[in-house]
Amino acid sequence: MKTLCKPRISASAGFTMVELMIVIIIATILATIAIPSYQAQIRKSRRTDAKTALLDLAAREERYNSTFNTYTSLPANLGYSGNFPVTVGSGYYQININVCTALACATDKGTGVVFSATATAIKTQAKDTQCGNYTLDSTGGQAVTGTASATPAVCWN
Repeated sequence: MKTLCKPRISASAGFTMVELMIVIIIATILATIAIPSYQAQIRKSRRTDAKTALLDLAAREERYNSTFNTYTSLPANLGYSGNFPVTVGSGYYQININVCTALACATDKGTGVVFSATATAIKTQAKDTQCGNYTLDSTGGQAVTGTASATPAVCWN
């Protein structure tokens, strides 16, 4: 007579709770390392966009100056539509220009001897207090407002 073989039922059918918890802990540790690093790289790429736009603005000012022997604070003269400040890149920075008679451009809107252009962080990029805002003037001077950046090279290169 023939005997039928019954298939064996394995004792290990699935994961134990301990194994599942170990996987969750490892995934959590990886996420706590990866997410801040990712966010730092995103902020850095946004700063690069802002610096590129600011350098473009400075080049437009120099082009205007070579033609008219003065700088301008009118966006239309520089090829921009609307008014300053102009939102650039993905909308995380605004650039603004201040044309004045001396390097102390804070309030002087004079005859266009020098200019100072600033990229100001907006939206979620404004939380980047470490690197702050970037300023460039017609003499090539650079400045940064931020808690950890003594020079522009720390954050803006």
